[in-house]
Amino acid sequence: QVQLVESGGGLVQPGGSLRLSCAASGFTFGTYPMKWYRQAPGKEREWVASIDSVGVSRTFANSVKGRFTISRDNSKKTVYLEMNSLSPEDTAVYYCTRSEIYWGKGTLVTVSS
Repeated sequence: QVQLVESGGGLVQPGGSLRLSCAASGFTFGTYPMKWYRQAPGKEREWVASIDSVGVSRTFANSVKGRFTISRDNSKKTVYLEMNSLSPEDTAVYYCTRSEIYWGKGTLVTVSS
């Protein structure tokens, strides 16, 4: 049974940083690319970042490029999203996904002073 569990969200001030984690189980983690999405209040879910199965190829949405980094530790079956220079526009529930088929329940990030 595929499970994805996000953690690390919370309240952070503008300009601050957070590191999100997504712990995976129930499948051979190291053979799948992984993605992060987010959904802001009243908006559609949007893609944020992707990483290939071995952590070499990474791509980012223009809105987060240069501020967010995606990484993974296949030995820990975990994918990370490092978020820097956060702004209120980054406030959203952040989800990790495998193939846009399996989704975690998300972790809320609130950027506010």
